[in-house]
Parts: sequence; structure tokens; C-alpha cells
Amino acid sequence: MDRRQFLLALAAGVPALTLGGKVFATPPSSPRFLLVFLRGGYDSNNLLVPYSSDFYHEARPTIALARPAPGDPLAVRVLDADWGLAPVLNDSMGPLWGRRQLAFIPFAGTDDLSRSHFETQDDIEAGEASDARSYGSGFMGRLSAVLRGVPPIAFTDALPLTFRGAGDVPNISLKGGGKAVFDDRQAKILAGMYQGTSLQSAATEGLELRQQVAQDLQAEMVAASRGAVNARGFAQQGQRMATLMRDRFRLGFVDVGGWDTHVNQGGATGQLANNLDNLGKGLAAFADGLGEAEWNDTVVVVVSEFGRTFRENGNKGTDHGHGTAYWVLGGKVAGGRIAGRQVAVNAANLLQNRDYPVLNNYRDVLAGLMRRMYGLSDADLAKVFPRASARDLQLV
Repeated sequence: MDRRQFLLALAAGVPALTLGGKVFATPPSSPRFLLVFLRGGYDSNNLLVPYSSDFYHEARPTIALARPAPGDPLAVRVLDADWGLAPVLNDSMGPLWGRRQLAFIPFAGTDDLSRSHFETQDDIEAGEASDARSYGSGFMGRLSAVLRGVPPIAFTDALPLTFRGAGDVPNISLKGGGKAVFDDRQAKILAGMYQGTSLQSAATEGLELRQQVAQDLQAEMVAASRGAVNARGFAQQGQRMATLMRDRFRLGFVDVGGWDTHVNQGGATGQLANNLDNLGKGLAAFADGLGEAEWNDTVVVVVSEFGRTFRENGNKGTDHGHGTAYWVLGGKVAGGRIAGRQVAVNAANLLQNRDYPVLNNYRDVLAGLMRRMYGLSDADLAKVFPRASARDLQLV
């Protein structure tokens, strides 16, 4: 175990480290970017609901969400003449939509048609052209190298493929909470074990940092809660990510599992709705935790490896599909709209008579977004997304 690995192990997830255990200096002018990856292929059709389509209701006899209806809490919220929002997100994401800080991109995804979770996840994280995927690096790793000096972090158990090739990128699992692992007595005992060894300074530094950050996280959670009940799961993670990305980090990645809803998916309530509820609360907590000024300098993109079949299956669920819907959030996002290329939602426009087609390729969309955010040149964009055709959806 080298010095960095030792420091990270002692820190038990404290990410504010580089080689040697020093805290990153954050460029004050650099915008934040957080990529949220929904692993499992979420059913975007019951998130961004094509409520005006008769075919939608026919194809989903037990899981379709109800058309907009005044006074019905289980009906979709109208976003425009064709699309509505799942009602479970009305409290968390509704205010962001109302402030035009949230946009959706339907018919989005990759050209990978394997419908394999792992293959498609890897393809998206790599961000390479379909005929030249090497998986030697990931697109966020290449973005980090192009931006230079913009500190990255992965809120994951292990370093994800998307940061491969970026060098010394810290990763942190947020599953353990913000409580300190060691009390003062235990910390002194552990530090004493390394007294007089080559790891003495690293042990002392790592333990002190672990205690300090744990205390900061706990204080932040208490202050931000304002007496409200804890939102569970991802909502807690959202608050902790905000604590760290507000002052120290500018490129972030987090993955959220549990979206493979083959059986008993549910409609306005149930398995998928519960996941969306937790996701929405977590994103709202992240925005709130950053504060208005910092949220205005932040962009969050929510993606998944693929969507689900448009028709429900015999188990009242959905199977692996193709096109999906991406979310784009941020204080300065040009939201309150459904962006990108679209087609009418009917049987004739399904891919292979089962899925949404992909009309908005993720590499092109993200390349266009990053050109806007960072002012990247064509040469730099070609490094991040080789051979992509940047599409400017004017989202920022």
C-alpha cells in the first residue's frame, strides 16, 4: 500500500486528498459539473410521461400514469402540450421546473443496441466512438485532463471507468454516513501503532483529516435540515456531496442503483415511484446544500445506460430498452422546456417495435453542453469525445 492509498484508507472516504494528502485548491471561476448515473436502465416513460399519446395508455394498461386532472394527486403534472412529470417528483423537481432550472431531453442515449447493462454502461462511461472503444480512459477523465487543475471526485465505492486515465482521482463511498469512525482515544491508539515508522506522518495526517471532515459533515447536515425529517438514501448523499463540492471539487460522478424494474414496477406509486422520489429529494438536497450562489455555477446531468421497453411486460414491469430521457439541472440552466430532437410517441416510431429510438446521442449532447460550460475548443472536445458532433441545445 502506497502513501496515497494509506491516507485514503485511514480517511475512510474523505475525498479532499491528492498525492501526499494535501487538500485541493479549487479554482474559484470553474463551474461545477456532476454526472448522476442511474444504473439498471430506468423507465423514463413513467418519469417524463407522454400523456397526450393514446398509445402510451394502451401500451401500459396497469402501469401508465393518469392524464392530467385538477385535484388528482396521482395524475401527471403538465410540462407542455405533450409531456408531463411523474407526480411523485412534483415537490422536489416541480419548483426547479417552475424556476426554469430543469430541462429534459427525451429520445436520448447511445448507439449501443446490446441492451446489456454492463456493456452499455461501459460504453457511456468511456465516451468513445462505437467502432473505436478501447476502455483505456473515460470521458470524465479526459475532461479532467483537458481542464487541468479542476479537482475531480467520484462518490462511488471504487473508481468508475469514466474517470479512468485521469491520474490521481479520489473516490468516496457515502454509504457509511458522516459520523466519525474513531473517537479521540481510538485515534491516539492507532496513531501510536505507527510511531517511529515510515507511515507515522501519514497516519497522523489521515486520522486528523478523517475526524475533521466527519465533524464538518455532521454539522452541515444538522444545519441544513432545519428540523425536517431525514429524506433517506440518496437524499442524504445529496447533502454530503454538496458539502464537498461547494468548496473543494468541481467535477463529480455518482451512481445510483435499483432501476431494473422487470417485475411489479408500479405506476404513480410503487417501486419506480419510490426510487424517483428518493432521487428527486437527493437532487433537491444537493441544490439546497450548495446555496443559491453556488447552485448558479453548477450543472447536473442525470443519465442511464438505456431506457425500458415502451409496452409493459406480463409481470407488470418493463424490460431492457434503448432510448431514454436525460435530466439537466442547474441555477443557470435554460430549463422549463423539453430539449432536443423528438418524434410523436406512437407504435410507428418505436425502434424495432419496442423502444424509444435514440435521436439525441449522449456524446453529441454532452459535447455541446461542455463547449458552452467550459469554452472548449474543437481540439479539446475531440480529446474528450473523439469524433463526436457537438450539438448545442442551448441548455446553459
